[in-house]
Amino acid sequence: MAITGIGSGLDINSLVGALVNADAAPKTAQLDRLEKATTTKVSALGQFRSALSTFQTALEKLNDPALFEKRSATSSSVETVSITANSKAAAGNYNVQVFNLAQTSKVALAGFDNSTDALGTGTLTINVGGDSLDIDVPDGSNSLADIRDAINKAGKESGLSATIVSDPNGVGGARLVLSSSKSGTDNDISVAVSADATGDLGNLAFAPPSGTDASFEPTPADPGDPRAARVISYSRDANFAIDGLNLSSASNTVEDAIDGVTLTLKSAQSAEALANAETVNVGVAEDKVGVRKSITDFVDAYNKMLGSVNALTNVTAVGGDNSEPLVAALVGDSSVRSFMNSMRSALGTPASGDGIRILSELGITTQRDGKLAVDDAKLDDAMETNFEQVNAFFTGVDGLMSRLEDKVKPYTETGGLLESRTKALQNTLSGRGGVDEQREALTLRLGKLEARLFAQFNAMDTLVSQLSSTGGFLDAQLDSLPGFVKKD
Repeated sequence: MAITGIGSGLDINSLVGALVNADAAPKTAQLDRLEKATTTKVSALGQFRSALSTFQTALEKLNDPALFEKRSATSSSVETVSITANSKAAAGNYNVQVFNLAQTSKVALAGFDNSTDALGTGTLTINVGGDSLDIDVPDGSNSLADIRDAINKAGKESGLSATIVSDPNGVGGARLVLSSSKSGTDNDISVAVSADATGDLGNLAFAPPSGTDASFEPTPADPGDPRAARVISYSRDANFAIDGLNLSSASNTVEDAIDGVTLTLKSAQSAEALANAETVNVGVAEDKVGVRKSITDFVDAYNKMLGSVNALTNVTAVGGDNSEPLVAALVGDSSVRSFMNSMRSALGTPASGDGIRILSELGITTQRDGKLAVDDAKLDDAMETNFEQVNAFFTGVDGLMSRLEDKVKPYTETGGLLESRTKALQNTLSGRGGVDEQREALTLRLGKLEARLFAQFNAMDTLVSQLSSTGGFLDAQLDSLPGFVKKD
């Protein structure tokens, strides 16, 4: 343990501390500079890689062939007909009339006093078009409520459901109402009861009235028999016309009338509109708006990436002539310089083949500061007159986006140039022989130096203390000799 010199009166702690600090200062300053420079460069490379990744995302988006295959679809009355289109749809306009929508079948069976009374036993066979469903009605589970539950359980997958509607005045009684999700003509619900049925179960038998195809109007209530079964809605095809051609569909979602186009019929036109031959105009067009946005997004992404690179490689003058400039972390960096050279070369190299070959033909030019600018009028003209050439220029193996991606990928991929450089820099900080290890070695060496200095100074202090003690003893002995020394 270091102590202040007793024999010599010297401040040994301060002396040793000053000597140790003086020995440590050059190496500490060197390690501090190395650590700061390395950390700054790691951070700068991270920013550079992030900027390239953002730019790469814009390249991938514009290089997607599906972007040029998208179609925009419009309807003059989305409340009547909506439209979607896929890449198979040809551009065009169509006039649509909707006479009636497709309907599903819904019937109300005969009414009973209440829903909990036992009706008898047997088997109900419920037919929906060509499909049938057998419902066993056993003793003890044969009320309307039991039959409803059995139908809902058995008919869940086929789209058949049942509910009970009760007249609060008791006139109409409690009715079993059956609904089907299958639309289209000849899909009406009918109910047959087995020959061995007992009790009132046979009253649930029902067949929709014939001869209704022309009107498809619901069966009106019978004033003389308010509990009689009746049709709430008939199953029916949708009837519509496209450019004057009459068509029908079992569903209100029509997918096979126009290649690549799906029409969704939402409401029938009024009788007046049909009488006046009013139509809903639906149109399909290439999604040029989406493509144009992706092109401008690419330009913006390039400019943003270039701005990041400039910020990381700038040298900024400050103060007077003798002031040192502010130097960005990647000034003169070979990776950045090589990357930007490859970018400029790829952007300026004409594409092979016929059609659009360089960006300037699309109104995209390089400015004096290196950033790209878009001539909107020229780009719009190219999109309208040479859309397929625009597609070929940007996409595909030989397209501009692929060529730019080939330049970016070696820098951003896992194990790529920037990741390898970052790992090397991190090793400079924490790897073998790095800054952290050198600091530990310096601390160990300084500790040994401090211990040695304390040992030397304490030995000196002890010697001085002994010499002082001997000197005092000799002075006392000399003083005690009579007449030998004159005290003045």
